[in-house]
Amino acid sequence: MKPLFSLHDTIACFAEPIDPAAVSIRPNEALGVLRAEDQEAKVLVLPEGTTLSDAGKSIQAAAAQYRASMDVITVDAKGHVTGIIESHRLLAAYMAIAANQDILLQTLLDTMSEAITIVDTDNIVQYWNPAAEKIYEIERSQVVGTRLDVHFASESIRLLDALKKGESVYRVYHIPRPDRHVLINAAPILQDDHIIGAISIEQDITELVRLNDELAHTTAHLHNLQQEMSRFHPADDPFFPIKGHSSQIQAAIQAARKVAQTDATVLIDGESGVGKELFAQAIHQASRRRDKPFIAINCGAIPAALFESELFGYQGGAFTGAEKKGKPGKLELAHGGTLFLDEIGELSLELQVKLLRALQERQFYRVGGTEPITVNTRIVSATNRHLEQMVKDGLFREDLYYRLNVFTLEIPPLRERREDIPELVQIFLHEYAIAHEHPVPRIAPEVMQALYDYHWPGNIRQLRNVIERLSILQEGGLIRYEQLPSAIRQQQEEAGPSSHPASTESRILTSHSFGLSAASSAHAEIEQEQIRAALERTYGNKKAAAALLGFSRGTLYNKMKKYGI
Repeated sequence: MKPLFSLHDTIACFAEPIDPAAVSIRPNEALGVLRAEDQEAKVLVLPEGTTLSDAGKSIQAAAAQYRASMDVITVDAKGHVTGIIESHRLLAAYMAIAANQDILLQTLLDTMSEAITIVDTDNIVQYWNPAAEKIYEIERSQVVGTRLDVHFASESIRLLDALKKGESVYRVYHIPRPDRHVLINAAPILQDDHIIGAISIEQDITELVRLNDELAHTTAHLHNLQQEMSRFHPADDPFFPIKGHSSQIQAAIQAARKVAQTDATVLIDGESGVGKELFAQAIHQASRRRDKPFIAINCGAIPAALFESELFGYQGGAFTGAEKKGKPGKLELAHGGTLFLDEIGELSLELQVKLLRALQERQFYRVGGTEPITVNTRIVSATNRHLEQMVKDGLFREDLYYRLNVFTLEIPPLRERREDIPELVQIFLHEYAIAHEHPVPRIAPEVMQALYDYHWPGNIRQLRNVIERLSILQEGGLIRYEQLPSAIRQQQEEAGPSSHPASTESRILTSHSFGLSAASSAHAEIEQEQIRAALERTYGNKKAAAALLGFSRGTLYNKMKKYGI
């Protein structure tokens, strides 16, 4: 028989054949009589689908009542005898399950990266896994069998709340020791509504806290460096405002740079909030049309009845309430420049026909007009819908689709460029700190992890809004986990404690380091000059110079060695 791990298995797998004539059973009776060799014995009657857990309760109740252990007779749904299970075989099965479950639990605890602590009702430690040994540097042999408060101050043990009050806590930031930072999940262990112990699962985020503090300390210097860089950055580079160093966003920027040099029609494809209009503006500014107008119109924000006059304009007196002199449309205003058609997928089929005709003939008529107007306008459109599917469904004209889709520029959603999130967060924090006239707040490590893990359906726009909210709610210069919007907290809590802080630390460190290295490699001379000026100003005092520059002393030494100062 295969190894048993669960009490949810049925007793049928233990039953052995028996002659039904040897058993006397009355319908709906819990006890029967087994006759063998002129002897009779009481037996417990159970349905063959009974679980081992429920069978154990029935056996325990019968033994308490009759003060004797009994064999078990199994019956089918019709009450017919199907087999017998001798009491010693059931006892052996329970012992095997208990042993296997203990092995399973020990293996589970040994392989988890989180620190696991299990205590009984007297707060005596029953389990202390290797991760707990590593995090707290206390061996299992010194902890198991002792009270937990022998090793930790009582007020620092969140497990006691679960043990004494029956309260569960989830992802609570906690400092059980001065040099340790953890995210703790704790819950009581209940048996029939009675607390028989408590368990805590603690993620070690000490290194993440250190990295976050380092990031906060260097952010001011990085921001100053970026401002300094902007003074030396080519003024005609319109892609500079598009932030991010991930390969995905950089690939999109490089593609946009190339198509900007042409007059090709561009279709920008991306989810809502990824910055499609920002790319459209950058393409215009990087093109030969940069000195001509950039006109944007949202195809989904204007009622269909008004859209034609907005796009093509109208002649004087064309309809009631119209300007006597008429009004040029967006297409006419963009002559020589770029017309950006945002949310092009929202355009009705009737207007699609008129737009296609204007694009093909490069001329159109104002509403109510009789004279054709010729324009030389580049078209850049954007959509967050699947236009190819809309073409198949008959919702978007195929000929217009191919007219607009000469060059497709795909903007990645934020969830596919997560390594840019820490940089974007710091940029937005600085923006709103200036706007609200307060210092740049620090971010608690669990907040940054939640921001990193969130799926961001609203992309950059949503991230910016969330950071503005957090900038408003921050207290004492710190943004805390409970200040996050409920949607972000809910996703983080549903994900459970399985996230890996070590990988998050490396991602944040990678992003931060990449930002600094990109800046220093592009403007090494500026940094050298700043370091030399700081040393000169402090008369060679490296500690004072490092503080002036916003570096640690070790960082300053490394940079001086790098630049040969």
